[in-house]
Amino acid sequence: MAELQSWTEVLKSSRKTALIQGGKRKIHYLFSDGKEMAEEYDLKTDELIMRKWRHKSPLGAQSPWQVEVGEPLVNTPGSQDSDIIRESCSNPVFTRKDTKSSFQWRIRNLAYQKDVFSVFVEPSERCVVIKTSNKKYFKKFCIPDLDRCGLPLESAALSFTHANNTLIVTYKKPKEILTGEQELLKELKELRGTTEGDCKAQ
Repeated sequence: MAELQSWTEVLKSSRKTALIQGGKRKIHYLFSDGKEMAEEYDLKTDELIMRKWRHKSPLGAQSPWQVEVGEPLVNTPGSQDSDIIRESCSNPVFTRKDTKSSFQWRIRNLAYQKDVFSVFVEPSERCVVIKTSNKKYFKKFCIPDLDRCGLPLESAALSFTHANNTLIVTYKKPKEILTGEQELLKELKELRGTTEGDCKAQ
């Protein structure tokens, strides 16, 4: 598991800052290659609420934040794209919200019966596929956590359900991921974070 060891070392060697605010533990990571990762954890449950990434272009410009876990970033009212957002509010909305034991994705605004959906692992492409028998919805997505650690996708770990026009896809976290998350959380809790204002590097 060279990739798993490598990712663990990358996390450990990153420069971390911590902020406790609004019932959340907010962590900012700066990696040696210039990439940044920001995470937010619920202080009471320790569950991951949000994870996002950004990087610098070859010319040094910052890319926009890309959300990996949590609600997607939306433009503020009055922005150039706000009308587009309002018009597409009935379209399927794909978000990831993990639990302690599973990776979980929710696709809202899918008003079909459960038996219309097919959800499966595509090993050759290292992705999960969602499609409907009525050909109204199709989605392929990877699980970055498994890719970073070089872990295989297992069909037995995948399940799904449907309720209230929302498809919920769940992938049980392998033990390697669970162990790594527990070790990281222990380290994060030891960071001397500020409670308000700017983060301070540790």
